[in-house]
Amino acid sequence: MGVRINTNIEAMNAQRNLGVTALAFGKSVEKLSSGLRINRAADDSAGLAISEKLRAQVRGLNQAQRNAQDGISMVQTAEGALTEVHSMLQRMRELAVQASNSTLSSGDAQSVNTEITALKAEIDRIAGSTTFNGQQLLTGALTVAQSGGTAVTGTALSTTTTASVSGISVSGAKASTTYTLTSAAGGLVTLTEGGNSQQVQLDATIGADGVLVANFSTLGVSIDIVGAAAKTMADLATDLAGKTIITGSGSAANFQIGANASDVLAVTFSDARTSNTAGYSTLAANIASFTTAVGLGTGIIAAAQQLITISDTALAFVSTTRGNYGAVQNRLEHTVASLGVASENLMASESRIRDVDVAAEMVALTRSQILQQAGTAILAQANSAPQSILSLLR
Repeated sequence: MGVRINTNIEAMNAQRNLGVTALAFGKSVEKLSSGLRINRAADDSAGLAISEKLRAQVRGLNQAQRNAQDGISMVQTAEGALTEVHSMLQRMRELAVQASNSTLSSGDAQSVNTEITALKAEIDRIAGSTTFNGQQLLTGALTVAQSGGTAVTGTALSTTTTASVSGISVSGAKASTTYTLTSAAGGLVTLTEGGNSQQVQLDATIGADGVLVANFSTLGVSIDIVGAAAKTMADLATDLAGKTIITGSGSAANFQIGANASDVLAVTFSDARTSNTAGYSTLAANIASFTTAVGLGTGIIAAAQQLITISDTALAFVSTTRGNYGAVQNRLEHTVASLGVASENLMASESRIRDVDVAAEMVALTRSQILQQAGTAILAQANSAPQSILSLLR
């Protein structure tokens, strides 16, 4: 083997290995200080892709868990309001039983009727005002995909002079439903849907540049009308009569209870107003009939007995509705528990891929430290080896 001064192969080899050891030492320090086995794609490109997918699922499951808890609160709000509706219907039935007795005088019957009428009004008020985060729960208005009103937007209203409908809001209306407009003398306009209706009085006049809003707030529909000079409200009411508003599709609340797009639960919130003939049957009409009988002083007992029968129907409807809400709440509570377990297991799997094993990495760090120390010492020895040539030059 030749003896060389210019090229110290042994020192170059020691330096190269010392660089490799220093790189390994740096990676161990990075992993231990961050707590992650994968700090960049180069550490484990396949593992990074897999762990990011798992991380997306975990975050989705955690948000779905919060969604389900919010859904429970929403359902509890609706069910809590129906608790009071139930109590009022029970009292209404009790009063109807009382009014069926011949011992009551006409004045007593009037007192009973006053309370029954007040209870009906309060049921409708509670149904109309029960909201969750601004969404009405007990009017049948809650929808998944309300697409908007059609039919009268932009239609000319041309009796005498021409006005037009510039826009319709159906944000609080039922989905997949047709609303019909009718008119009466004096600018009165009525919007009707099934057994529900609301009447509004239009303003006296509307100028050429004016805008009139016919707001049927109870039904969740609002109509914007742009004016024409000297357009009377009677003419405008006539123009609106017979026209329809058709709402878009969707009939239930949508609860996202999973990490993927298909993991949804649709919940229907029923119309709890007394005008809902599908649920309460003829309750509103029977209350009106009882009021008429009391006013006439005849047929009170028959009207009261009919009200007893219809009250049973109404109670059954509310009981069924509350039962459905209870079932949904139980389901969501189980969903929350299931999501928690799934999230925990996915986090464990993601942790095994991405998190550093501290014990194993400390072994690697210690090994790198020893190799660094040894490499530094050997490099010093290799650098001093050419000095032996000086003995040949003496």
